[in-house]
Amino acid sequence: MAARSKARKRALDVLFEADQRERPALDVLAERLTTPGTQTALPQYSADLVEGVAAHQAQIDELISTYSRGWTLERMPAVDRAVLRIGTYEILFRDEVPDAVAVDEAVELARALSTDDSPTFVNGLLGRLVELKPTLLA
Repeated sequence: MAARSKARKRALDVLFEADQRERPALDVLAERLTTPGTQTALPQYSADLVEGVAAHQAQIDELISTYSRGWTLERMPAVDRAVLRIGTYEILFRDEVPDAVAVDEAVELARALSTDDSPTFVNGLLGRLVELKPTLLA
């Protein structure tokens, strides 16, 4: 697994934990960074992703809610929420990450960690955001 793929998985772990514990993601991130022995398990790119998602979470969640057909954010599996938040953040706010890479990485995380239907759902939703990206950032 490539370094950025591992970093995305670690960021997903933090976002998922924050969601499950109903705590701010930045608090969970801070715990991970200050707990002895955990610093090496959390690459800098993971922290960057968590911080970026947290900084833009209201906008990210609004977009996910708006463009997910038939699913409210609350109804989605928590893993899918975290995957979609990371994917949306990378698509909209990380110019150095090609959109196709952000979508593919999100789909792979969903395939490995969520339901059988999740990869198709994640691919469709993030693909739609890629199509709309020029108007979303205007």
